Amino acid sequence: GMQSRSMQVGGLAMHWGGVTPRYSPEDFRLRSVYGIHEDWPISYQELDPFYQEAEVRLGVSGEQGPADLDARSKPYPLPPLPLTYNLGLLQEWARGAGIRMWSQPSAKNSTPYHGRPACCRNDTCFPVCPVGAKYSPDMTWNALRRDRLVDLVPNTVVRRLEATAGGNRIERAVATSRQRPGDEIEYRARVFVIAAGYLWSSHLLLGSRSTRYPAGIANRSGYVGKYLAGHRNVSAFVQLPLVLYPGQNEQHSLVTTQFMRVAAGPRYLRHDLRVWESSFGQGPRLRDDAGSLLLGDGLLADWRGRTALGTARVRSYYDVIPDRNSEVTLSADRKTPWGDPLPVLSWRDAPVSTAARGPTEAALRARFEQLAKSGGGKVLSVRSDEFQDHPAGGCRMGADPATSVTDGWGRTHDHENLFVVGAPTCVSASCANGTLTFAALSLRSAAEIGRHFPARSS
Repeated sequence: GMQSRSMQVGGLAMHWGGVTPRYSPEDFRLRSVYGIHEDWPISYQELDPFYQEAEVRLGVSGEQGPADLDARSKPYPLPPLPLTYNLGLLQEWARGAGIRMWSQPSAKNSTPYHGRPACCRNDTCFPVCPVGAKYSPDMTWNALRRDRLVDLVPNTVVRRLEATAGGNRIERAVATSRQRPGDEIEYRARVFVIAAGYLWSSHLLLGSRSTRYPAGIANRSGYVGKYLAGHRNVSAFVQLPLVLYPGQNEQHSLVTTQFMRVAAGPRYLRHDLRVWESSFGQGPRLRDDAGSLLLGDGLLADWRGRTALGTARVRSYYDVIPDRNSEVTLSADRKTPWGDPLPVLSWRDAPVSTAARGPTEAALRARFEQLAKSGGGKVLSVRSDEFQDHPAGGCRMGADPATSVTDGWGRTHDHENLFVVGAPTCVSASCANGTLTFAALSLRSAAEIGRHFPARSS
């Protein structure tokens, strides 16, 4: 189900892992390529320059993958994070199985960048980088506030939007301060932008109900809150006849899009694949498999014996097509502290994904078994998670106002001066981490929003 209900400046990326893959070109053309779901109203090629801008702003370190698997028009702004000795061995293992893998792109400095130091491999990327090598949104907010480019109003919750009496333009936002909940605060603007993530963006629009807009603002189509999207994962630990020395940078991984960029087949199956070094099952222990107590030389001998073989962690996100009724709605009885309905989340796969879930997860388990066997190893354990990661949607973009909430720029169809940006506008959620795509979509929207304002003098 739900990854986070965080309501804070910067959102969940304040405590993220810093992983920044792109969606693949096929994600934007699911109907055209695979005959399922919907095409986006924008193409990968249109988003590419904004992907590049996001990578520059965040400081992404990355390695160019094979040209047929890693579509991009410009190099990464920073060199890739170097592979550890362990990942080098695991890359050879994957290559022996016919899988091309490379260093996972990440918003972590491989060299000093924008006043921040290079990653020193503390291995605490999630939740917090202790040296500031990993990007987090407060870095952007602090710079904007320092240069007096934004006014940040903390501890204040926007509760509803209101349109002009005689037109469809949004006229004002009504808010409440947590310190003074009894006082109504009003904001008026030429343009309004909702950047509150997949959950709270839809919640605000739905909560802006009135006699004139009984289904909420920007919801003439009835699609606000609909088509919540994400992806599930299957993961495994694989024991290999390799001597590995885990612990230096276990959060960094290898990645491939080899199974994302596939042709249409009899069943829809697209997934990424990542490989990490791991210390799973290799720590010291006080009892052996038979339950006998281990002390002194016996403990050390047991420990050395179990580290004679190496362990890899493998994981695949697979694409899940959302149903229309995968949705955010308003609770009929549960309220916020200031009296508004709380959101209710209901995740539902489209029929094509419901039918494919069992075969998909079986295919991934078989792939892990085959990968292990290719290196003379064995799968130690496999896990399938129920939740959908990197959630998106709820205000999906589209060319047809009858089946979408915004256009390709994030401008709502119903209100010309109201934009929704980032994750909520996604039509689908791919099978890779979504943060970079959310940032690229926001930057693309910002380019259009900026046309409403005169250029600043230097």
